[in-house]
Amino acid sequence: MPNTLDFRDLGEGIGDATAVLRNNAAAAGLDAPVPTCPGWTVRDLITHQGLIHRWATANVRGVAPRPDAEVEAEAAASVDLLEWLDDGLVDLLNALAAAPEDLDVQFFLFDAPPPRQAWTRRQCHETTIHAVDAMAAKLGRAPRPDELWFSPALARDGIDELLLGFAPRPKYGPRRPEPAEIAITTDDGLGAWTVSLTPDGCTARVGASDTAGTRVTGSARGLYAGLWNRGRDYVVEGDAAVLESFLEQLRVSW
Repeated sequence: MPNTLDFRDLGEGIGDATAVLRNNAAAAGLDAPVPTCPGWTVRDLITHQGLIHRWATANVRGVAPRPDAEVEAEAAASVDLLEWLDDGLVDLLNALAAAPEDLDVQFFLFDAPPPRQAWTRRQCHETTIHAVDAMAAKLGRAPRPDELWFSPALARDGIDELLLGFAPRPKYGPRRPEPAEIAITTDDGLGAWTVSLTPDGCTARVGASDTAGTRVTGSARGLYAGLWNRGRDYVVEGDAAVLESFLEQLRVSW
């Protein structure tokens, strides 16, 4: 899988996103609703992110993750939930830093880079998207691309991971009764992709098809957030229903 960010940049991305998540959560309050995750409060968001950091840490270390219910109970019992989040972040970053470059553990996405890079990349984008959620809780709406803190290069990498790694997984299985293509292109020169939908599932590749019936264009940051169902800051030409169906089927986070 192409990757525009190196290991160090991805690690810094995890730390930066956790800081944004923490600061916006504190400003919004733990009981505030999260508009981009209907039904969730900020407390739910922080608990989820802390759980995922701990789950990833266990996988990087090659040990069995603790049951979700146990981690959630630990979060609920914590005196300071944001400090509990910080503790999980530190442990995750320490595990990634200590992992050898040739780390030999399992990873779950298609077309992924080697495991140490893949786990770092996944936690970078997991935490980044949930930091966007925390911003939404503070703002009362999904943030605009110009309000986001991360680089277009990070966004481009996240689009690549989502389309090539997540979308083809049978667990999500976006599909259409009639075959259709979606061409996705950044207008800031950072890449293009084509998603192909059939009755049997989904495939994706780098490069925009000239014959796609649905064409989506936007900034890397706008597309990244939008494809993760965090806003709609892009332009759609052609059959918009194909895109909406794809996004609804690919609602993989929260």
